[in-house]
Amino acid sequence: MGQTTVAQAPFRSILIIRPSAMGDVARTVPALVSLRAAYPAARIDWLVDAGCVPIIEHHPALSAAIPFPKARIKAALTRARTGPLRELLHALRAAEYDAVFDLQGLARSAAIACATGAPHRFGRSDARELAPLAYTTRVGGGPSQHTVDQMLEIVCAAPGVSPVHDLRLYTSPAAREWAASLAFDASRTVVFAPTSRWPAKQWPADRFAEVARTLASQGHPVAVIGAPGEEAQCAPLRELAASWQGLAPIIDMVAALPVDRVMALIEQSALIIANDSAPLHIAVGFGRPLIALFGPTRVERVGPYRRDADVLHHTRPEDTFNHKNAQNSGMMRRISVDEVLAAARSRLMHAHP
Repeated sequence: MGQTTVAQAPFRSILIIRPSAMGDVARTVPALVSLRAAYPAARIDWLVDAGCVPIIEHHPALSAAIPFPKARIKAALTRARTGPLRELLHALRAAEYDAVFDLQGLARSAAIACATGAPHRFGRSDARELAPLAYTTRVGGGPSQHTVDQMLEIVCAAPGVSPVHDLRLYTSPAAREWAASLAFDASRTVVFAPTSRWPAKQWPADRFAEVARTLASQGHPVAVIGAPGEEAQCAPLRELAASWQGLAPIIDMVAALPVDRVMALIEQSALIIANDSAPLHIAVGFGRPLIALFGPTRVERVGPYRRDADVLHHTRPEDTFNHKNAQNSGMMRRISVDEVLAAARSRLMHAHP
């Protein structure tokens, strides 16, 4: 559907464009694995935001992660300087890619795809901001598809590519060594990821604190994670951590961990409880037990891939699925403390009989 013909010849040099966001980068991994399975000898690079590089840089299917210096380019452009952007585009063109897969689907990513000079450029026919004009192969699909399946459909338009539904992530040896050296037992730890950019996607922080208090009193260390700037969202949990003197510790790690250590902590943990955010998709990449808390978001499109049973989501016919509207935050409040605790006990019981 909306697909042009591609020459039946193997690609020797491939670029994936999916700069952000962190959770989206994590769930783009099946596209990388599918391309590697089809082209085992090819060079496969990935243009990704500098802050997201740790998500993929140790993946064995990847040849190189190319940092996209978004902040530096933006700062230079505000001063009418194009040097950083020209340097990036020159390096991409010099790589002489045979094929580029734009899995972001915006004007910026499509323009970069064109700038590489690659003769084969793949993207979705319904991409935004006139991006499809940049593609030599345009792939259409149903709007209700999961985003992972949408990206797989794009790469499977290339000759010989079949979908490989492998979301496995890989951490650095140094990060794994750090996790092993923690003063608490990471393998019994419940990781809380209570933040989100959008208020309508945030489960109430005081409910997170109540769950943390119960699990810690039952002997499970609780580690609270969040990015710099998200400290206020975690205030009840951080206060609880500062005053806790119970059976197991509650550890405040908000704004304290680089991405590779967040990954290592999640990889070793017993359970992750998270809003719809990057740690949720990282947990899927490590196959960890998970409780995903969803509100005004289409789970069938952006939920944890093939992990529907791990989602707590209460919808009504009159609901509006717009997570950018804070007035829709009531959907998150439908999730009770008791059901989160019941789900946690079930998962922890199977993890530690």
